[in-house]
Amino acid sequence: MTVEASDAEQADTTPKFILYLEGPEYGRALRGLTLWVHHVLLPVYGREVTSMAPWCSRWWEHPEAVAQLHGLWLAWGELSDTGSEAGASGPAAWHRDFLGPIMQNLRDPSGVFAGCRPGGHRPKEVPTVDAADPFGPPPG
Repeated sequence: MTVEASDAEQADTTPKFILYLEGPEYGRALRGLTLWVHHVLLPVYGREVTSMAPWCSRWWEHPEAVAQLHGLWLAWGELSDTGSEAGASGPAAWHRDFLGPIMQNLRDPSGVFAGCRPGGHRPKEVPTVDAADPFGPPPG
């Protein structure tokens, strides 16, 4: 007889996307992500930094990079275990479907790290909007 976890129990063990986290929970997720980026992703897939393939040495200060790398890490966790539902083809699917597109997007010369140079982080300005909630109730 097998015992299956309830939906609530499964939800508790499923990692939450980092943009939904705050405070210590965000800090723990960012530390785990940082360890994976610094000890797995960059040593294996980092490639040379050039003006056509920038990388920021302070990548964690770019919310878009954090979000994309966290998604990549979550997919890694799901697909790199060949004993999981992904099976033996999981790692190949991770490379094809996640690693290539995300790294290409992050390292695009006009992407999230544009303007950053080795040893030189440049924060990005958030685009302005005319109204924070244009379809909400009028202020007052």
